[in-house]
Amino acid sequence: MSRRVETLQYQGIAAKAVVLWRVYPTDADDLWEALTTPDRLRRWFLPVSGDLKLNGRYQFEGNAGGIITACDPPRRLEATWEFAGGKSWVIATLAPEGQGTRFELRHIAPVDDHWKTFGPGAVGVGWDLGFLGLARHVDAPEAARPPEANPDWMASPEALALYRSTSTAWAEAAIADGEDEATARQSAERTRKFYSGEPTTGD
Repeated sequence: MSRRVETLQYQGIAAKAVVLWRVYPTDADDLWEALTTPDRLRRWFLPVSGDLKLNGRYQFEGNAGGIITACDPPRRLEATWEFAGGKSWVIATLAPEGQGTRFELRHIAPVDDHWKTFGPGAVGVGWDLGFLGLARHVDAPEAARPPEANPDWMASPEALALYRSTSTAWAEAAIADGEDEATARQSAERTRKFYSGEPTTGD
């Protein structure tokens, strides 16, 4: 996994981009299908419904929905990401690399109170889990659901270690982008506690 944080202006607002990428040992057509078809999405991410085409509206079960704003198979997909009254944007790109395909995800979010509390881990840790689920799906496409869908796994030592390591990695990415070190590490600890089911108040 590689991670980066970028400061930018997007659609006229102050924003941050959380950027993740990883090379998967499969071709672009197969990876595109895993990212865009309901039957495969539910096996590694979440069940999805809606009109999965350009300008169509989608909805992930119990999570975000939005509108597909660009679709160029098997290279690029863009969509709004609407959750709990907030709106951000995701851009997914695929490109051949070595013997596999590089999948890069950019999640652009406004610098709001949620960001100021949790930092890039607010979305980054969740996407880390998604990238893990996708890797396991590519290795075993017929698996019914990712382990992340199992509450027992989400509270397991493996998962708790993952929350810690990825939260720390996002703090490092924020510091590299110019964030104050103490602020970045405090935000990362709040993120870790959130995913671990620990209280985050009073930090």
